[in-house]
Amino acid sequence: MKLTARLLNSRRAVRVPLPIFRAGFGWIFGGRLMMLEHRGRFAGHWREAILEVAERESKDSLLVVSALGPNSQWYRNLREFPVCRVSVGFVRRRDARAELLSAEDGRTAFARYASKHPATYRALKRAIVEATGDAEPEIPVVRLTLRTGRR
Repeated sequence: MKLTARLLNSRRAVRVPLPIFRAGFGWIFGGRLMMLEHRGRFAGHWREAILEVAERESKDSLLVVSALGPNSQWYRNLREFPVCRVSVGFVRRRDARAELLSAEDGRTAFARYASKHPATYRALKRAIVEATGDAEPEIPVVRLTLRTGRR
C-alpha cells in the first residue's frame, strides 16, 4: 500500500488536526478541512472525523467525499444517523444534517472537485484505488447542510 493510502488508513495520522479544532482554531485550515461530529451506529456515542471539504455549495452547505469508499466508519454512521455537527472555518459545532448523494450526483460533484483541485484529485483518486483495490471504486459524496442561526 502506498504512502497516501496508508495515511488515509492511519487513525493517528488523520486525527492530527482534532486538538486544533477542539481548541477553536479550525479556521487556520482556511475552510479546506472540517471536523465532523457524528453518532456511532451501535452505541450512539459521539465520534469525530477530520474531512476535506470537497466543495462549499453555499454558506450553509458543504460536500465531503468518503476517501475510503462506502465502508468509512463516519459514512456508515451518517447513513444510520444523519444528524451531526460540523466545525469548519470560524463555524464551531454547528448542528447539521447529512444527505448521502446518489452515485450519479456524487460522480458529478467529484468531477467538479477534479477540475478545481486537479493535483489533489489525482492523489485522492490514487489513494482510493489503493485503499479499495478497485480500479473504478464507488466514491460516496455527502452533502452536509448546516442549521442556520445559533445553537
